[in-house]
Amino acid sequence: MAGIYIHIPFCKKACNYCNFHFSTNHQLIDQVVEAIVHEIQLQKKYLAEPIETLYLGGGTPSLLKKASLTKIFEAVKQHFNLLPHAEITLEANPDDIDNEQLLNWIELGVNRLSIGIQSFRNEDLQWMGRAHNADQALACIGLAQAAGIQNISIDLIYGGPSLSNKDWIKNLQIAINTGVPHLSCYALTVEPKTALAHKINKQELPNVDAAHQAAHFSILQEMTANAGFEQYEISNFSLPGKRSIHNANYWSGQHYLGIGPAAHSFNGRSRQWNISNNALYIQSLAQAIVPFEIEELTVVQQINEYIMTALRTIEGIDANRINAIADNAIFDAILLDAAHYINEGLLTHANRQLSLSPKGKFMADGIAAHLFREE
Repeated sequence: MAGIYIHIPFCKKACNYCNFHFSTNHQLIDQVVEAIVHEIQLQKKYLAEPIETLYLGGGTPSLLKKASLTKIFEAVKQHFNLLPHAEITLEANPDDIDNEQLLNWIELGVNRLSIGIQSFRNEDLQWMGRAHNADQALACIGLAQAAGIQNISIDLIYGGPSLSNKDWIKNLQIAINTGVPHLSCYALTVEPKTALAHKINKQELPNVDAAHQAAHFSILQEMTANAGFEQYEISNFSLPGKRSIHNANYWSGQHYLGIGPAAHSFNGRSRQWNISNNALYIQSLAQAIVPFEIEELTVVQQINEYIMTALRTIEGIDANRINAIADNAIFDAILLDAAHYINEGLLTHANRQLSLSPKGKFMADGIAAHLFREE
């Protein structure tokens, strides 16, 4: 099975912490949508497999009018084998969710929402630069559930300058009480050239504190486990049977096609990414050219990609998957490098699988980097 990701590069306003590719100038929306439809047609042979997941992200896909979304959905169905039971996710902001929009999305086939809540506290939402308030954050979930969309994920950010342990516990409890089956929770990251980085550099906001974030992460693990969620990936928690199939496929190395400006694609042998410029993207597609760069992956790079993604998951690194890329000796070499982390209780090894312990999950990136193979 494979997945398609479609990047909608527009937002109402810029969030202070975000470094994704987007624009708050909406004049090019219609042209970008037409270019996306054209790219779908041109890329129809990229994936040979049936399409199990379709994910509209951004940016803010919920900004698009029904007519624009209809064009995109029709193009996907025309040029790809989108399975009848496919998971179809749309990212939405709380301030875009109302009964009319929900009915439109359901009619188009959307069966999963990923809602950018980030916090249920106005103080947090204000410094983040979010367009919604705390009341909208809570109300939109009930609206979606009442409309018939039960497969809902909400995003939350922890470790921010205005979020105490007590506040984080309250945020999590509100989220759990809504009954949503999936949470995506991210430690605040200060990305270069963002408004947040600028405010911190000017000492208008305190910098993030690793110990503070680690405490929030521990609270997150404990509260979600007590509520019946499994931490199936570092930042993702689901009730039984409610994992994000699309994102889980990323981490397990399944193939996917990225459509739209800045979107990435992966077919197992190479990785490619589209230009991060809306105007140039439009110009290229007008000439029937998909504007991307490509990197052919060596065997070592394929192994490192797998280590980086698989180690983030509850299943961890599987010797059989390593063997499919290279040979058994590679996994044995990885085990040797992992010995220190196993002894420290940060990694566990059983049945030829190497997984992060709960304590090790907060150090995932550093541990993965230490396990990378060299050319």
